[in-house]
Amino acid sequence: MTTRNSIFKTLLATSLLVLSSISFAANIDMNADENDLAIKGYDPVAYFTVGKPIQGMAKYTATYKGAIYRFNTAQNRDTFKSSPQKYAPQYGGYCAFGVAMDKKFDTDPTAWKIIADKLYLNLNKDVQNKWKQDTQKYLAMSEQNWLTIKDKTPQQLLDVE
Repeated sequence: MTTRNSIFKTLLATSLLVLSSISFAANIDMNADENDLAIKGYDPVAYFTVGKPIQGMAKYTATYKGAIYRFNTAQNRDTFKSSPQKYAPQYGGYCAFGVAMDKKFDTDPTAWKIIADKLYLNLNKDVQNKWKQDTQKYLAMSEQNWLTIKDKTPQQLLDVE
């Protein structure tokens, strides 16, 4: 009976660990906070239309891959809804430089750049400056790495040596 209880406890603990690493709302390949809010509430369409980051409003939202995006206007929300893959940040909103390094780092929505009509975010402006030193090289690395890391949690990537 003790062995059976021990096995049960081990299975239960393992199941809880697995469940705790699964996002029930936002997809695992999306960078969203505990409330499933993407890019800290910034309007992804504004980067393209206004050319700068603008905080979205809670009354204008849309969901994409389980993450909630906020918008500054109803028009921006509707534009996003018609083509979310065009306006959502690349790599699920994770740091573009981090993805080049096989990691999933959070981002600062004010550290951004549009390249070839795609939005890229970085961890912070210092990292962005490093990324800008050879953007094409890092983008090539990111594109390749994303295929293998997109279905892993940030923690799983930190545990890899």
